[in-house]
Amino acid sequence: MACFALSAKGHEFWIDPVEHQVAPGETISADIRVGQTYKGSSYSFLPPNFRRFDYALGDQLAAVPGTIGDRPAVQMPAPGEGLLILVHETTDLIVNYTEFHRFEDFVKHKGAAWVLDEHAAKGFPTDRFREVYSRYAKSLIGVGDSSGEDRVFGLLTEIVALENPYTDDMSDGIDVQVFYQGAPRANEQVEIFEKAADETVEVSTVMTDADGKATIPVRPGYRYMLDSVVLREPAPDLAASREAIWESLWANLTFAVPD
Repeated sequence: MACFALSAKGHEFWIDPVEHQVAPGETISADIRVGQTYKGSSYSFLPPNFRRFDYALGDQLAAVPGTIGDRPAVQMPAPGEGLLILVHETTDLIVNYTEFHRFEDFVKHKGAAWVLDEHAAKGFPTDRFREVYSRYAKSLIGVGDSSGEDRVFGLLTEIVALENPYTDDMSDGIDVQVFYQGAPRANEQVEIFEKAADETVEVSTVMTDADGKATIPVRPGYRYMLDSVVLREPAPDLAASREAIWESLWANLTFAVPD
């Protein structure tokens, strides 16, 4: 099983389509990537590494077809016309911390500095400890007329686009909503990665409102990755089986804004 390691500020995990818009009948190709600042290595289609890997198009919801070792991980003919949504949930993975400042940098970067007070209050170790983590990634791909809507897919945490970037007016940004355990995540950080055609990336953040909603400023001709992370103590059985004292849940959404 692959191990997707984390650094001091954490490595994002995302679905990276070769093209965010394709014609009906064309092949949809997308990489699974792990890295930083919207740049990273691609990983193969490996069922032991995920709990769920689906696509949705209109009323269709089915598993992404694939053969072990496929790279790009997604290689499938477009099953129809409209907004196609890829949905991916990893298995639980582990990161080992031996330097507390790396954990401290990570939780501050992800807008969860409160974790440090809890860590100290509970007397958790600072020299050697484990965190368990899982990823919940989605990607929006326009097929043909690209019409359709994103929606909640029942992931433990997820980012939902409230507008269609391929058909709606993006001049005032795209509205999104962040969920955790089916409820909106209020007053939480969303990190924005904006990638230009020359591969340069700008990073910024916004906060969700009381309804878990946020407006993401976007520009035509750019690709976007959104990231929002939940930090929590793992359930007792997971803590025991993984020997972990913290758990992180990573929601991720990728899309593009046409020229």
